[in-house]
Amino acid sequence: MLQILQAVALGIVQGLTEFIPVSSSAHLVIIPWLLQPLTGIGDFGLAFDLALHLGTLVAVLVYFWRDWLRYVAAGLASIQQRRIGGDHDRLMAWLLLIGCIPGVVAGVLGDKFIEGFFHAANTPHAPTAMVVIALLMMALAIVMWLAERYARHQRAFQSLGLKDAVLIGLAQALAILPGVSRSGSTITMGLVLDLQRDAAARFSFLLGTPIIAGAGAKKLLDAFQSGDLSSEAAVFVAGFVSAAIVGYLCIAFLLRFLRSNTMLPFVYYRLLAGGAIILLVLTGFAQ
Repeated sequence: MLQILQAVALGIVQGLTEFIPVSSSAHLVIIPWLLQPLTGIGDFGLAFDLALHLGTLVAVLVYFWRDWLRYVAAGLASIQQRRIGGDHDRLMAWLLLIGCIPGVVAGVLGDKFIEGFFHAANTPHAPTAMVVIALLMMALAIVMWLAERYARHQRAFQSLGLKDAVLIGLAQALAILPGVSRSGSTITMGLVLDLQRDAAARFSFLLGTPIIAGAGAKKLLDAFQSGDLSSEAAVFVAGFVSAAIVGYLCIAFLLRFLRSNTMLPFVYYRLLAGGAIILLVLTGFAQ
């Protein structure tokens, strides 16, 4: 029963933090690291990680299914007609494709190092990794605050162009580092480019869909190659369902929230969470 509860808790964390700009990877590294001495439950394995990614993938696909049907159809028509411009959906299909490239390259080149350094909770360097994550959380919080303070927030979603896709895609590539946050880095770059907050969030979620799908596919491949398919069915389902439901609700909440509010609550959370992690490490409370 304790395993099921922890699986639900981690699914909720994944659903919340995948789309709210506070870094899902940071929380999914730090929370098991903090809970392991208390619960005695270690890592659920690659199959459970896959369940969490599939849950958030389902959430974003269900929320944006109409958009994705239009963009895929427009993209295929663009290839058939050998024409990119003249239609917003057609242009958006290509912008999403181009914007994904930096994240894919970063994932292929940096995945092994990131997994080895940040996802080894029981190794001697785990406290160092936690401090690095905390510093990254706080660093992006400062950049987010600067973007909120100085950006104009004037541009609508329909104004997105090639430069925006490339720069936001490069920001997404940085999110391979736990603590940066994929949604945090991409929304912040959108603000730097003077996009309206909800427009920046919408493009962030759409741009993240192929990346989440790719990460899930890689975890599935890794699980098959390592033979690590040991997660019990109940644990797998608990994580998947909780991540999917909470993820969907978070997408709806954040898009509505950013129509009339700033990113400052997430800035404050990141600063407080980062400071708390560093304090726990320095005091020896968590090792």
